[in-house]
Amino acid sequence: MESLRGRKAGARGGARLTHAVAAAALLALLASCGGGGSGNSDPNSIAANAEKPAGRADAARFLTQASFGPTDADVDHVMSVGYGRWIDEQLNKPASSYRALWESTDAAIKARDPNPGAGRSEMINAFWTHAIRGDDQLRQRVAFALSQIFVISMYDGAVGDNPRAAAAYLDMLGEKGLGNYRSLLEGVARHPLMGSYLTSIKNQKADTRTGRVPDENFAREVMQLMSIGLHELNADGSEKVASGRPIDTYDQADIGGMARVFTGWSWDCPDGPDNSCFFWGSANNHSDPDRFFKPMQGFPQYHSPEEKSFLGVTIPAQSRADPELSLRIALDTLYKHPNVGPFIGRQLIQRLVTSNPSPQYVAAVTAVFNDNGAGVRGDMKAVVKAVLMNAEARRVSSRSGKVREPVLKLSAFLRAFAFKSDSGAYRVGNTDSAGDRLGQTVLHAPSVFNFYRPGYVPPGTEAAKAGLAAPEMQLAQETTAAGYVNYMRDNVASGVGDWNDTLNGVVYKRRDLHADFSAELALADNPADLVERLNAKLMFGSMPADLKGEIVATVGKLPVRALNAGNSNQKQVDDD
Repeated sequence: MESLRGRKAGARGGARLTHAVAAAALLALLASCGGGGSGNSDPNSIAANAEKPAGRADAARFLTQASFGPTDADVDHVMSVGYGRWIDEQLNKPASSYRALWESTDAAIKARDPNPGAGRSEMINAFWTHAIRGDDQLRQRVAFALSQIFVISMYDGAVGDNPRAAAAYLDMLGEKGLGNYRSLLEGVARHPLMGSYLTSIKNQKADTRTGRVPDENFAREVMQLMSIGLHELNADGSEKVASGRPIDTYDQADIGGMARVFTGWSWDCPDGPDNSCFFWGSANNHSDPDRFFKPMQGFPQYHSPEEKSFLGVTIPAQSRADPELSLRIALDTLYKHPNVGPFIGRQLIQRLVTSNPSPQYVAAVTAVFNDNGAGVRGDMKAVVKAVLMNAEARRVSSRSGKVREPVLKLSAFLRAFAFKSDSGAYRVGNTDSAGDRLGQTVLHAPSVFNFYRPGYVPPGTEAAKAGLAAPEMQLAQETTAAGYVNYMRDNVASGVGDWNDTLNGVVYKRRDLHADFSAELALADNPADLVERLNAKLMFGSMPADLKGEIVATVGKLPVRALNAGNSNQKQVDDD
C-alpha cells in the first residue's frame, strides 16, 4: 500500500500545485467527511420550513442533501428561488438517461473499432457524468439512494455482464422512484436484473416428483429490505412490541406463500409464453438486445396454481395459474401495509438528510406517504419533498446530519471545483479498491444488504456512546482511511480518473478530469484566506474554529512553491 505521503507522479510537464494548496485542500477534504454541517453552529437554530435559506451556507447544506454536491451556481439559484421552488423545478426536469449515455458511448467505441464495445466501466462513467454535470440532480440523487434499498450488484455475474441493463435499472429507479411506490415496487420485482440477482427469474412451481420447491430468495428480500422490514412499526418508525418483544412482520409460512407468487416469471419475448422462451428464449428473443431490461413476463405453465397465503391475505388455488393476478395481489398487499411509510421513509431520510431522524420527523414523512394531501398513497415526489422540507432537515444540532459515504465525498469535491472531462465521458472508473480508491462503486454493493446497514452503530465511538447510528461508518476501517487519503491526495494534485494520452488527435497526457485551481493557488502564501476559501467550498462555512486554526498552522509551515505554466493538476513530490 502507498504511504500517506503519496506516490511520485510521472512528471510529463505542466504546472504543479504548491505544497500549501495541496495540503490545505487534502486537510479540508478529510475534515469535511460529514454531510450535515452548516454555517450556523447554534444547536437550537431552526429555519422551520423557511422558504428561502438565511445564507449561502444554509443553501449549500440543503444542496448537500438534495444533489451530488453544491456548486456556486446552484447555491445562487437556491438563494434566489428558495427551497420549495427549487425542489419543484427539479421534480419537473426531464430525466437524464444512463442507458442512453452508455449506448452513445458504445456506438462511439464501435465506430472506431467494431470489435470492442462499452462495458462495466462505461456504466460507471455514465453515473459520474450525470452526478457531476446532470441537470436533474435531485432525481439522480434519489435514484442513487434507492439503488441502496432496492439493491442489485455488478459483483454478480448476471448483473455485471449486462452493463447496459444495469444502466437501464438506474433509469427505472430514477423514473419510478419519483412516481408512485406501487409502480416502483413492480418495476423492481419485474426487472430481469433483479430477477437474476435474487434468483426469481425462471423460478418454477413445486414438483413433488423431484422435490423442487419455489425459490424463496426474492420473496424474502422484497419484504425484509424493500417494503415492510422485519418488525411491525408505528408511524414514527418505532417498533411495536408484545410481551416486551418486537412483533415480526412475517414468518416462514409468509415467505413460502410469497415465493409461489414469484414463480413462472421470465424473459419478455415476442412469441411467449412458451417453454423455450421461459428458459432462455426463442431465436427471436435471443436476438432481442433489450431482453435484459424489459419487464419480465408471466408464464402460466410454470406458475404455482396452489393457494398462496401471506401477510393475512390468501390467493385461492387457481384452476388455471395466473401469474399476473398473483403478482398484483401480492404487490398491492405490500403497498398497503402500514409499515411501508415509516420503513421506506426513514431510509430516505437517512440517505438524504440525517442518520438519526426523530420519531416526529419519520411520522411526518409517513403521513405524506399515506396521503399526499390529495388522497394518494405512495406519491414519491411528495415523500421526497416532505423529507427535504421538514423543519428537522434544516435544523443543526448534535444529532443532525450524516457521514458522507465515499461516492458522495468525491462527487461533492468534483462539483465544488467544477472538474471538467477531456474525453467528455468523466472516466472516473471503478473505485472499489479500499487501499487506493474509495472502497465503494455505484451498483457494486457486496450483498443485497447494501454497503452498510441502516442501523449500524460503529463500536467504541462517541456516536455509540450517544446511541447514534452512523451507517456509512460500516465502510470505514484502517485500509479505507489510508486509501482515501492516498486517493484524494492524488486527485487534488494530479487530476482524477483514467489517463489520456491522445484523444481525437489532441495530445493531453493527463488524467481525464481536471480543475482550475488558480483562485486557490493565488492564496497559497496566505494560509488563513486559503483555508477560509476551502471551508466555504467543501464545508460550507461550518469548519470549527479550532480545526481551522490547526489547518492554518499546518499549512503555514509548508514551503510555497512557484507555479510552472500549464496544467494545474500535475503534482510535485520531493525525495526528501
